[in-house]
Amino acid sequence: MEPREDILNAVARCDAEGSRAVLATVVRVRGSTPRSAGASMLIGETGQTVGTIGGGCGEADVLEAAEHVLRTARPTLVRVELTDAIDSLSPAVCGGVMDVFVEPLPTPRGPLRP
Repeated sequence: MEPREDILNAVARCDAEGSRAVLATVVRVRGSTPRSAGASMLIGETGQTVGTIGGGCGEADVLEAAEHVLRTARPTLVRVELTDAIDSLSPAVCGGVMDVFVEPLPTPRGPLRP
């Protein structure tokens, strides 16, 4: 199954169950990044994920933002900078920057409200 199809199936499950989730989508990249624009990840209210926006500490930043979006029902744009110095021994040294849009998904009961 294609990653996008996995996410769409997970969205349908959330809808059927009435559970809340957010969608994180890479909307812009500059330089070298683990994923390109359009990559997405679904994050459910219990922390389960489907898909990836690249893993590592950048994805951790997006997961933290997803918790905030679930609490407030307000979308946000997360800048993931993968530009640590090469001698840092960090796995986040791709050299690029990704902008990731994190948005709440509506539930069958209507739009999310804080």
